[in-house]
This record gives sequence, structure tokens and C-alpha cells, in this order.
Amino acid sequence: MTEQLKAIEQRAGEELSKAADLKSLEEIRVKFLGKKGEITGILKQMGKLSAEERPVIGQLANKVRADIEAALSSAQEKLKAKAEAMKLEAERIDVTLPGKAPKLGRPHPLNATLAEVEEVFLGMGFDIVEGPEVETDHYCFEALNMPKHHPARDTQDTFYINENVLLRTQTSSVQIRTMEKLKPPIRIISPGRVYRSDAVDATHSPLFHQIEGLVIDKGVTMADLKGTLELLLKRLYGEETQLRFRPHHFPYTEPSAEVDLMCFNCHGKGCSMCKQEGYVELLGSGMVHPKVLEGCGIDPEIYSGFAFGIGLERITMGRYNINDMRLLYENDMRFLEQF
Repeated sequence: MTEQLKAIEQRAGEELSKAADLKSLEEIRVKFLGKKGEITGILKQMGKLSAEERPVIGQLANKVRADIEAALSSAQEKLKAKAEAMKLEAERIDVTLPGKAPKLGRPHPLNATLAEVEEVFLGMGFDIVEGPEVETDHYCFEALNMPKHHPARDTQDTFYINENVLLRTQTSSVQIRTMEKLKPPIRIISPGRVYRSDAVDATHSPLFHQIEGLVIDKGVTMADLKGTLELLLKRLYGEETQLRFRPHHFPYTEPSAEVDLMCFNCHGKGCSMCKQEGYVELLGSGMVHPKVLEGCGIDPEIYSGFAFGIGLERITMGRYNINDMRLLYENDMRFLEQF
């Protein structure tokens, strides 16, 4: 057995010297020191030895085990150090090279324009209110003085989920919800996504953004509406901006007006951009209809108010001279990096 133990120690040393990685070391440990290893196999034969031989062989077996364990530990440390050195070499960087500046993002043109609009209205004491995009027929149409037979309810214009639930076609529904919850004075804008069943082209999209405004108080007149819109558009487009109010009809306002912006290209003379009109249609507005106020529990004999709705894409396109709405949605960095 003495010769066997010495042979085991010699073979273990040879195999350890050839081990290339930690996995090989573990295989060597199991082979020589494991429960079914060669040292254990020798110790199982101790019962065949005489009483004089047992302590001698046992002492030698323990020494061989200890020597192999020490050699394993030493080899393990060397392999770990080698692996660490290789890792450091692979991850080495040249600190003298110039750094790479991180690529900074910037606001999307729609978000940038919306932030400017919100800043103007916050400065005038307005609150910003949001509401659900999935709405009921009541808040989107009935409460806005549009009964069942109104053409705006046509399924070709509106995304209906069922007879009573739909994707909102305008953020006017937020105005109704606000008037039901709050008592005058009310001064809010309600920006958000809206949905209409439109074919995609340069000026239309089934998804777009609206900013609607509402003011309800005692003594509110059309002059307040005009002054508010002039302040907004002059802040956006400059002090030389000129507006034109045209009589129109909306079920939820009376009187109603379309608001046009003087064409920046021809300054009112008429060109292809404004279709020879000199002005470009921008938004709808008017004084809140008495029926709408009554439906929300507000006495039209005491209170009056104005409302308006403006497309965020439309004012963004005018502000940045963009001629195709689709460019705002395509996420083409070549386009967006211009702003």
C-alpha cells in the first residue's frame, strides 16, 4: 500500500501540473480525494492490514491527502491569478484616448410646441386637465349638444367600441367632466390624443392631438376669447401675427367662429400655400352654448364662457414650416434632429 500511495501522489502531481482551468482541477480533486477517489479506496482496505501496519499506512495516507490538497490549492490560486490577468488585459483601455460624448436627446416638435402652449396658459392662470381617451357617448356627444341623429356620430368618422363606448374624437369630453365636478370660475386647457376614422395623408391621421380651452365665469364675452387667442398665437408666431374670425356653426357653442391665421408665406396677399385666401384655417371657437351649461348644472343666466379647440399638429407644422403631418409620426432621426 505504501507503493500505491506514493504512486497516487506522483500521478496527482503530474496531472495538476497539466491542469489548464478550474474545471480540470475539480475533476482531479474528485478523482483522488472524492468519496470514490483513489485515496478513499486505499483507506477502505485498511481492515486487511495487521495492527502494526495500520498506523503507518494511515499516517502516510493522511500525508498524501494533505500534500494533494495543498497542491490543489496552490494550482487553484495560480489559475485564478492567470484568469484575472487575462481579464485585465482584455478589458484594458487607453485612458489617453479622447472620450466619446453621449448623444443627447431633445424634445419632439409636438412636445416642444405643447410645452410652449402650456406655459402661455399657465401664465394666464389656467389649469391643465386630462381625461380618458376611451369615452362614453354621453361625454363625447350628448353633453355637447349633439343628439343621436348628429352626423358626427357616423361610424365612418368615429371609432366605436360598442353603441355607448368609443375613442374620443375631441378633448371636449374633458371640459364636460370638469364642469360637472367644479363650480365656476373655471379656467382650463385639456390637451391629449384624439381619434377619428381618417385616411392617412399629408394633413390627416386617425390619431392626432388636440388642445381645448374652456373659461366659465360671470361676464365672460367674445372679446375675452379673442384676446386669449391673440395672446397665445402672438407668443407662438410673433407680434406681427394677425387673426381673422369667421362666423361658423358648432353645436356646443353659440355664437361660433373659425379662427384663421394670416399666411406667413404671402402675408395675406394669397398664394398656393393658403389656396389664394391669404389666411390659413387654424381652430374653432365660440361662446359655450346655454344647453351645454345647463346640462352640466351651471346656470346660463348667471354664467357665460368660451371654448376653443386647436390641433397640436397644425400649430406645430406652422411653427416649424412642416408640410406633411406624417413626418411627425415616423420617428425618422434625420428629420427630428433638425429641431
